[in-house]
Amino acid sequence: MQFASRLDNVETSAIRELFKLLGKPGIISFAGGFPDSAMFDVEGLREASRRALDEEPGGALQYGATEGYDPLREQLSVFMKTKGVAVEPGGLIVTTGSQQALDLLGKTLISPGDKVIVEGPTFLATIQCFRLYGAQLISAPVDADGVDADRLEQLIAEHKPKFVYLIPTFGNPSGGTLSLERRRKVLASAVRHGTVIVEDDPYGELYFGEAPPPSLMALTAEVPGSRELVVHCGSLSKVLSPGLRIGWMIAPADLLARATMCKQFSDAHTSTFAQATAAQYLRSGRMPATLANVREVYGQRAAAMGAALARELGDAVSFTQPGGGLFFWARLTGAGGALADANELAKRAIEKGVAFVPGAPFFAEKPDVATLRLSFATANVEKIEEGIGRLGQALRGAR
Repeated sequence: MQFASRLDNVETSAIRELFKLLGKPGIISFAGGFPDSAMFDVEGLREASRRALDEEPGGALQYGATEGYDPLREQLSVFMKTKGVAVEPGGLIVTTGSQQALDLLGKTLISPGDKVIVEGPTFLATIQCFRLYGAQLISAPVDADGVDADRLEQLIAEHKPKFVYLIPTFGNPSGGTLSLERRRKVLASAVRHGTVIVEDDPYGELYFGEAPPPSLMALTAEVPGSRELVVHCGSLSKVLSPGLRIGWMIAPADLLARATMCKQFSDAHTSTFAQATAAQYLRSGRMPATLANVREVYGQRAAAMGAALARELGDAVSFTQPGGGLFFWARLTGAGGALADANELAKRAIEKGVAFVPGAPFFAEKPDVATLRLSFATANVEKIEEGIGRLGQALRGAR
């Protein structure tokens, strides 16, 4: 069988491959990027689905508009207004998870050979998706304060990319959050160079303590000329339920029209039943309490993981304590002769009964084999402490 040549430049997900090794009984996994299913508001979703069927069964069970179920688009418009973004329901489309939004951007914007700037490191599926459409990916460096805005502008000027893709708030995998100053610089650079900025924001509501800066889309109100250059991708997966597969994209009208056309070719529309359920849930007023709960629980787990890493691995690892999201991004320092190859450590960690994701696959260019990503979302505090203890044993045993 002869496959499309576009598949030559992509590989299966390193994370999905790692999951094949996690069948060992008693293993503690920090590998996945899943929310904790124990915190799903099952009762609220049950009631929302019942109301969807009771109040508008035809709308919930019939084919629907590709752009999205109107009651959900209305509720998402209200939700975005609470985040400082004024958008009419017609200014967004509903996608099957925010990952479909990335695929639609690949279909509508990327021609083979086009340059796209991403963070280094960035979301693994983004690298795979954009490469599938033939993009040449260029990495912009990041730190705890997000992408280096000055270096990003240099790269924009040099490469004139089709667009720039960023996860500015609690990045995956970096955990970093773009500072307010840098956000304004990024928008100003976009205007100066006429460059589209794609903002992926699945984690922005998962903050611990102080809220993060406003989204890039919200800040466009402060930077004249920037609104038509920003595409915002949102999701309910990390804050409500990934099984609903509800995401959305806010973009200029001409891009939305083309993305809608491409969506027609792939799935016709996102599940109307899922959309109707999500609309009822958002209308119910339960979301603030749900968010408060997950913020508190994840905040406790993040604090426990940071303390355990410092205690068990010491100066053999460097990391920044995340202010939200689901991930720690760490780097093995090699201090005291400790192992500095995360791929090798991952193998030894599995033997000790703990799993994480090595960081190299998250780089579109120049992978750093000393890096690793750990998720604190699905393990309780006791499991986190035990698992990081096992990781320390794996590291010390490698000396």
